[in-house]
Order: sequence, then structure tokens, then C-alpha cells
Amino acid sequence: MQWKSIMAHWLNHLPPEDPLRIELQNEPNPEDCFDNSLEFGTAGIRGRLGPGTNRMNIYTVRKAAVGLAKYITDQGQDAMKCGVAIAYDCRHMSPEFALESAKILGMYGIRSFLFKDLRPTPLLSFAVRYLRTYAGIMVTASHNPPDYNGLKMYGLDGAQLPLQAVDSIVNKIQTIESEFLLNPPHEKELQQQGYITYIGNQIDNAYLDSLATIRLHKKIQNDLRTVFTPLHGTATQLVRKAFNSAGNYNVTLVKEQMHPDPDFPTVTSPNPEERAVFELAIQYGKEVDADILLATDPDADRLGIAVKNPAGEYVVLTGSQLGALMLHYVLEQKSLPHNGVIIKTIVTSELGRAIATDFSVKTLDTLTGFKFIAEKIGEVESTEECQFLFGYEESGGYLMGDFVRDKDAIQSVMLAAEMASYHKQQGNSLYEVLMGLFEKYGYYQESLKSIKLEGKDGSKQIARIMDAFRVDPPSQTIELEDYLAGESIHAPSGLKSLIDLPKSNVLKFKLSDESWFCIRPSGTEPKCKFYFAVKGKTMADSKEKLSLLEKAVMKKVKWLIEYMAAGK
Repeated sequence: MQWKSIMAHWLNHLPPEDPLRIELQNEPNPEDCFDNSLEFGTAGIRGRLGPGTNRMNIYTVRKAAVGLAKYITDQGQDAMKCGVAIAYDCRHMSPEFALESAKILGMYGIRSFLFKDLRPTPLLSFAVRYLRTYAGIMVTASHNPPDYNGLKMYGLDGAQLPLQAVDSIVNKIQTIESEFLLNPPHEKELQQQGYITYIGNQIDNAYLDSLATIRLHKKIQNDLRTVFTPLHGTATQLVRKAFNSAGNYNVTLVKEQMHPDPDFPTVTSPNPEERAVFELAIQYGKEVDADILLATDPDADRLGIAVKNPAGEYVVLTGSQLGALMLHYVLEQKSLPHNGVIIKTIVTSELGRAIATDFSVKTLDTLTGFKFIAEKIGEVESTEECQFLFGYEESGGYLMGDFVRDKDAIQSVMLAAEMASYHKQQGNSLYEVLMGLFEKYGYYQESLKSIKLEGKDGSKQIARIMDAFRVDPPSQTIELEDYLAGESIHAPSGLKSLIDLPKSNVLKFKLSDESWFCIRPSGTEPKCKFYFAVKGKTMADSKEKLSLLEKAVMKKVKWLIEYMAAGK
């Protein structure tokens, strides 16, 4: 029972006064704390707070920081001198994890530029580029529940680290003999030696200056009424300043959710993709007759929006729908280059491609995760064959100004408000504009289902679900894209073609009626995700198609789970 020996090692080395010792002694499921180690997903490491190798705590943070420190050291003295920018959000233990990372880096002779107080994720990406550091660390668990935290790691381009760098860091972490042998110097000592430098408003101001450069209409005669909530997260300060500098915006703030709070007391989950988080915002919206409601997640990289339909009800748009609206607005308002491109993920609605094609703009696809969109932006820049115009993913991540290389909800708030203001001047609501896009390009609808499979058997169950669909695709499948094999299989001929994307355990099934669904294990949570998308001739037609597709796929998933539960 290896987990028991690892737990014994922890109990032998945890100081008597360490709160983690008390937590461990009272832990109802110690096996889950030690039967594995937190793994790097698409965005770094993330997990529940608590004691053990499979939890987020000071010791797992130290190991991750050592991995990054050794990786930077391998790149040479110039990389070490450039240092690392570090930011943190409002979650439990975020300031402590940020400081601990800086101390570990200082122990290896690497300088850190540490924000004095909490900041959004996009500001960390901006700071890496602005300060020209070699890497960045963002302490956040994005929109996960309150008992989660994590680390995202960034490269010198301000994008999340590419797969090769992550693999190198993981290999270095695995060589660490014991996390309890990592004892960094004190903060004051590192400050005196110049290894920790605190940063603040100068980065904010530079970011806001860059933000002002991407407004498509500098002066909008504004009668738009907006409700904004940061969902107890980090966006408040920058969003307020951005609206103030943009001019005459009529913004109502959801007071109960404006202040950072790691427990997110007014919402079940701080995920702006879900209608439930808009409950308070809808109340405010009704009071002020708001045109749009905007919500950012705790680290302010995702944006959710609710718009008013003709019946006066607030409708929460999907990430793909908001992305299509933004994309259409950007392409319609900008002076387009001859070689413009937009970038989206493979699980994002094809409505975006249809719009881009109509404007003679090329669409590039990436794997799920904004790090891949950022990588593609870098590739576009390096070849100079294309010009990046807009990037987005179905989970509420958008980017127009590439001075940030991660999804940016601050940018997105301002773009959404400007877009809604412009269309209101033309006599249209965003809901009406979206219906117009459907009428022109087809009624695209999409949805996401997730199943949570926790514990030591969860990953095995997810693997068996993936294998079952891989060997037995639905009969209507005309093309199976297997991103783990790196090939697309065309039915019924069986002909194969290569997929020019990194290998990943993802399956996408394209059906004969232009519908598709995609299956992938989550990179940050013990979940298997199922993405569904259809195109209909009418709204009713598309909704019926979506419902039938969901039911057919999830029926098979339910049967598989029951089959496995029976021990078969």
C-alpha cells in the first residue's frame, strides 16, 4: 500500500505546528490525498487544498516551483536574469503560494517580480511581456469550487507554457527526493538580495493604455445600460478603470459580489457560463432595465453574458454565441487585411468559421485550451504570412488585443459593451443581432455535458469510456477525428489523413447532417466532457436535433458506467 508509506513520510516530517498535520489526522479519505500526485493539465496544476501529494499545499507548490526553477536554470544565465513575474487571485492560500514560489525561485538565484496584491490572470500574461521576464506564475483555480487552488505557468511570450516545456518541468519535479528537503530563505533576505521585487500600479496603467488602443469606436453616443459582476473575483479594479477611461458608459455594479471573497458566498459555483451565477445580476438588471449583464470569473479570464430577448427576459448566451457576435462585430468594423485569420478551438461552434469565410478570413483550429490559441498566434507572428484578428473558445475565453497571450475577460467586457452600444445605436439588441446571424448562416446550437468520476477508479472509467467510443463510433459518423492517434478516419471508405495538431486524448465525431460531438477528459478536474453541436434550418429544428444527439450519446455513456459499476 504505497500511499500509506507516503503518508507516513509526511507525518514524520510535518512540523508539529503545521496546520496540514491536523488536517491530515482528521482527513476522512487519506488514500485520495496520497494515491497520486497532482499532474500538469492544459493549464498547469490544480486541485483541492489540503495535505498530501494529490492536494494543493505549500509542499506541492514548492515542488512545482523547483521544476520551473531548474527549467529556467537550464536555459542559462540570461534566462535567470530575466526572472519570473508572479500574480495571484482571491482564493484561499493564493498569496502564500505566490510568495512561496518566489522564495523557491530566489533559492535558485532567479529573480521574481511579485504583485503586491491580487490581480487577474490576463494582467500576469501582460506583465510577462511588459517586463520581458522569462516566465510567469499565476496562482489561481479559475472558476473551480472554493476548496480548489492551482498554478498556471507562462513562457516568455506571455502564453501558457508549451507542452515540451511542461514535460521538462514534470521530469524535473519527479527527480525531487523529498518536498521536505526544500527550505527556501526568508522573504526579507531575498528582498535584500534583489531576488524579490514587488510590483503594482505601473503594470496596471500600461495594460490600460494598451486596452485603449483596441477600441474600434473611440466615441459612442451611449445610452446602453450595463450590469457588471466580478463574482467575488479580481476584475473589479481594472474594469472600473477601463470603463472610466472609455467614457460615457452607464454601468451598475452588483454590490454583493464586488469584493474579493474566496468562499464565493452568493453563488454555488463562480462559473460565468452558468445561468445560476446571474441570479443577482438579473435582479439588478430588472431594476435598471439593463440591456446586457456581464460576469467575469474569479481570475477574470472568462466572460459570461446575458442579453434581453423581445419578451424582456434575460437569456444567458453560450461562449460560442458570444464569440460569434464579437467576431462578426470585429470583422464588420475593422479594416481587414488580405491575410487575416481567426483562431478557435475544435470544440467551438462552426458558426464562427461560416462568419469568417463570409468576410474572406481564414479560420485556424486548435486543441481545447487557450494555450494552443496563444501558440498559434505566435506561429502566425513568426511567419508573417497571416495577421491575427480574433481568437476564442466555447468556454468563455476571448482575445482581440494580442498584448495579452491568454484569454482576457477585461478586454472582453469592454468589447462586449462597445459592441452592444454600437448595435443599440443601430436600433438592435444583441439578441436580435444573434438571431440575424442564425438567419443568415444557419441555426447553430451547442451544449456541454460533464460527468464527474472521482477517486482512484475515476480515471480508469474515463479511459474505458474513451476506448468504447473509439472502437464503436455511432453509425451516422462520416468522419472520426482521433487526436490521440493524430489521424482522421473517413467513413465508409476507411481512408485516413493526418491531423496537424499535438496529440491529445480527444475524439470528435462528425455526423452526416453537419452535427458533431466531441469527448475529452478534463485537464484540470476529474471529469469527462461531452461537447455537442448541430446546425438546423430553424431554431426549433436545431433544438430538436441537439436534444436527440445529447440523449443518444449520454444514453450510451450511462450504460457504460452502469456496466463498469457491475464489475464488467
